[in-house]
Amino acid sequence: MSVTAPRGFEAAGVAAGLKSTGQPDVAVVVNRGPSKVAAAVFTSNRAKANPILWSQQAVADGVVEAIVLNSGGANCFTGSFGFQTTHQTAERAAELLGVSAGDVLVCSTGLIGTGDEVFRGKVLEGTRDAIAALDAAGGDAAARAIMTTDSRPKHAVVRGDGWTIGGMAKGAGMLAPGLATMLVVITTDAALTAEEADAHLRAATRVSFDRLDSDGCMSTNDQVTLMASGASDVAPDPEAFRSALTAVCTDLATQLQGDAEGASHDITIEVVDAVSEDDAVAVGRSVARNNLFKAAIFGRDANWGRVLAAIGTTDAAFDPYDVDVSMNGVRVCTKGGPDRPREEVDLEPRATHLLIDLRTGGGAVATIWTNDLTHDYVHENSAYSS
Repeated sequence: MSVTAPRGFEAAGVAAGLKSTGQPDVAVVVNRGPSKVAAAVFTSNRAKANPILWSQQAVADGVVEAIVLNSGGANCFTGSFGFQTTHQTAERAAELLGVSAGDVLVCSTGLIGTGDEVFRGKVLEGTRDAIAALDAAGGDAAARAIMTTDSRPKHAVVRGDGWTIGGMAKGAGMLAPGLATMLVVITTDAALTAEEADAHLRAATRVSFDRLDSDGCMSTNDQVTLMASGASDVAPDPEAFRSALTAVCTDLATQLQGDAEGASHDITIEVVDAVSEDDAVAVGRSVARNNLFKAAIFGRDANWGRVLAAIGTTDAAFDPYDVDVSMNGVRVCTKGGPDRPREEVDLEPRATHLLIDLRTGGGAVATIWTNDLTHDYVHENSAYSS
């Protein structure tokens, strides 16, 4: 049920004709309360889509009644017409729900730079139809409606002591960090203040979505929203809630990694014994964004030299001639030199683990998730507009 697993939420997904396939493409998630608390994090890309500009303003007071999401069009770089479309979408939802337009968030995903009266009309009609179809079991339909190149919907649910967290996500490419990395809606029936929701969400996304770096490309439409209904009437233990929220975010992030466009390997890059967490992240991300390394994994080549070359481009504190590298449990490099033969590494499985031990004595660690670089990825993205 994903976003409708917690009490106090209804959702729906309908086909409005935005997708040529006839699949669902407009979703609505509504918080029936009694509390209407929300927080959100957004792409750090300076080029932001109209729904991001709107939602940043709408969520500022920590109150959100509903969120409308469409696939089949990003509504980005569409000028004043695009912002008016977003505004009218929020107004249409607000009118039908009997709430303020300023308490309705809007999300869009799809091709950048397209949008006309036909697009606007379909979004508004889809919003109307989705609200008419709202149901306490509508989470799956909503998750399917926000898919673009996704091959499957993404859901996650974690239950706490009297409260529940549910989530849905879309994303199969452009999964680079920027607080958020795709469209994600997370709901909970826990009783939270707006300040608590914001702090918990930022802490959870920092070590989950922000560590997912599929292809190094940052979208214009990325948003992760947390909505809290308070319907359980339980104020959760802060540590327990943050842990559960992080688990939901991590679950969704790894589902997105596993559905990345054209990928044949899901690569977990674990960096250990760094001087600081920031250093560990920088080292892991340098490898995640290195096309030579990613192409080598696609070719099932345990070329550990690509790893050392990548991490040497960072400002992290370590000695590149005192680093250990292991691939799928085989230490192929020790102290900056060869160890076990690379032929011992089995890179046939989709799951690939890279361990980088910086040997600084600092003890800091971080994990980054990425994918390999494949022919299918290039083909899919070379034909995206068609």
